[in-house]
Amino acid sequence: MNAAQMQSARKMKRTQTILFVIVLLALIIWSSIGAEFTLGALFAGVGESFRFIFFDFLPPDFSSLSQLVEPALQTLYMSVVAMVIGSIVAGLLSFLAAATTSPHPYLQVFVRAATSLFRNIPVIIWTILLVAAFGLGAVVGTMSLILISIGMLTRSFAEVLEEIDMGQVEAVRASGGSYFQVLSQAVIPQFLPGFIGWTLYNFEINVRASTIVGMVGGGGLGFILQSKLKLFQYQEASMAVLLVLVIVLVVETITNRVRERII
Repeated sequence: MNAAQMQSARKMKRTQTILFVIVLLALIIWSSIGAEFTLGALFAGVGESFRFIFFDFLPPDFSSLSQLVEPALQTLYMSVVAMVIGSIVAGLLSFLAAATTSPHPYLQVFVRAATSLFRNIPVIIWTILLVAAFGLGAVVGTMSLILISIGMLTRSFAEVLEEIDMGQVEAVRASGGSYFQVLSQAVIPQFLPGFIGWTLYNFEINVRASTIVGMVGGGGLGFILQSKLKLFQYQEASMAVLLVLVIVLVVETITNRVRERII
């Protein structure tokens, strides 16, 4: 490439960069107008937000801790059940959704499309729909978490299966192994570490999501938090938030340690 061509390429790149910045700024301005967002409104609410947090919301009411133990355990129960059922169902579906293990391409497409539906509908929407059908309670929250878990884990497990060493698979096939022998001897041993790692990660997600699920009728700490906020019992709500934070941090620490040992 001669000097003239290099200079022309630099000018084109500079022009593209300028056009990108202009389009980006236009998009930001257009979105801000549509959202009725202004920096003035943002800074105007800062003082009131600090007043609410430090004078109404804090400090947490530790005397209400005894009332929150059962909802906290319920949150963990929901997360564990959703993790176990979701991982088992997703583990089975992933063998149908992965290109390396699916017995038929059409079946692979169908399973991926079906589980994508579970994954792409937010958990709060699933909870609202299930509350309308089954009423309030932890069962509804657990069902919502199971649906989201199946959607997320099926895709994750399928990607793990598509990254396995196909050399081992071909070796078992070459020795005359059946489809199920290939799975048991060449696929599953490679699949297990990823299966356990993603399952534990899903447990972390479920613990966080259970709070949101609870706030729309799914039980657990989220339901108590929403109730306290509606009754203007802000310091008790602050205690619930603190307990959620502690649970999330403890679960995260434990699952990270387990994943590190597995990997």
